[in-house]
Amino acid sequence: MTDSTSDPSRPDHWRTLDKDLNKLSHIEYAALHVSRPLVGWGISLAFIVLAALAALAITGHARGVAFIVPAAAFGAYMALNIGANDVANNMGPAVGSKALSMGSAIIIAAICESAGALIAGGDVVATISKGIVSPDSLASGRTFTWAMMAALLAAALWVNIATWIGAPVSTTHSVVGGVVGAGVAAAGLSAVDWPTMGAIAASWVISPFLGGLIAALMLAFIKWRIIYRDDKIAAARAWVPFLFGLMAAAFATYLCLKGLDNVLDIDLGHAVAVGLGVGLGCHLLAIPLIRRQSRGLENRNKSLRTLFGLPLVISAALLSFAHGANDVANAVGPLAAIVHIQGAGVAGAEVGIPFWVMVIGAAGISFGLVLFGPKLVRMVGSRITRLNPMRAYCVALSAALTVIVASWLGMPVSSTHIAVGAVFGVGIFREWHAERRSRRLNRSRPPAKRLPEEERSRRKLVRRSHFLTIVAAWVITVPAAALLSGGLFLGLTFLLD
Repeated sequence: MTDSTSDPSRPDHWRTLDKDLNKLSHIEYAALHVSRPLVGWGISLAFIVLAALAALAITGHARGVAFIVPAAAFGAYMALNIGANDVANNMGPAVGSKALSMGSAIIIAAICESAGALIAGGDVVATISKGIVSPDSLASGRTFTWAMMAALLAAALWVNIATWIGAPVSTTHSVVGGVVGAGVAAAGLSAVDWPTMGAIAASWVISPFLGGLIAALMLAFIKWRIIYRDDKIAAARAWVPFLFGLMAAAFATYLCLKGLDNVLDIDLGHAVAVGLGVGLGCHLLAIPLIRRQSRGLENRNKSLRTLFGLPLVISAALLSFAHGANDVANAVGPLAAIVHIQGAGVAGAEVGIPFWVMVIGAAGISFGLVLFGPKLVRMVGSRITRLNPMRAYCVALSAALTVIVASWLGMPVSSTHIAVGAVFGVGIFREWHAERRSRRLNRSRPPAKRLPEEERSRRKLVRRSHFLTIVAAWVITVPAAALLSGGLFLGLTFLLD
């Protein structure tokens, strides 16, 4: 087809008009490309305003509405940031391994996060973020309210910054840092329970290491028992049902401990017993399913990936449900505390979360995921190390097992640190295993065909730049949120008191 702008039969003024129209079309495309991110910000702003208006409509005649309305806006902002950042840990491996498309992952996560928040979300939440700051140290209800508002806004700002730079961080630790900063600014260093803070600091190291170790051991087991067998399909028929049952047992226990603990009062021993029963049942159901699914598959690694697709999708959905049940309190816990103190006049050790507050948290997490989540989903799923369904399955299973082990040991852990640590564990194991095989092959080759040491060291399977960015963000999360919160508290009390 001849370009109309170069057609000699067309008059000059028509050719000029064609050029001008082409320029206009390029300008329109550029404007659409630039304005696309603004749509997300516009929808987010509208959601925050609607949350504030809903709080005004529901509590319009209540005492302290002047504090509740802005706190609802801050809670909505925090929920958006949790959806944009934290949910990537659940869906990133499934998307990175291509077991789910980005669109399908977002739909499943939005539904499961909302269901977890509304069905099993915290009916009761510690008002001062799990005993970090003593309620008695914040002398008045007004001081307590300013402290909670500063903590909530500071945590949301920090998670927003982390999402912008592409670092998955712990929203729980962000809220903890916010509460610490506001508590210190309001009542001094003595207000903080430092032994509890020490346990949280220890979890920065323990939880990613434990998650990475369990994920690496699971991947080693799959390679040993399935991938490196002569008859891979026969090995898969024997072991994949066992792994499916193990996953079901781990997630049933995980949900009892972390997803349904607000609906069912269950201890670790009973949770493990429930998990074992569910796992055994799923193992027996998976035997004929895997046998039927594996018929006609070729004896190669690519065929094995199809057998891990469904368990991976189920695990991602269950992780999202448990995350919605637990981490919605990070968004609305301080808001619920403010609503409580404005009604009761005193800070309690525990407060109930009103249903309308829970709806703001659930909706905000879903909106944040849909509007801004893909960036961090891609980071966790494909930019740290390459994942296939088997590796991604190890990451998801590691997240559940690590939480169970941590609950047994009584350690506070971050689901974000566990999941990202598991991704790094899989990548580092792949590097070690590839280097080991390379050395073995080099020894069997003639000297002229051996791969140089420098070339082997260059072939890294984990991106170090992302590793350093994420670890740096983890280390400074609590101090950064604390400094932001302390500054906001002092600013709020100076300007408004």
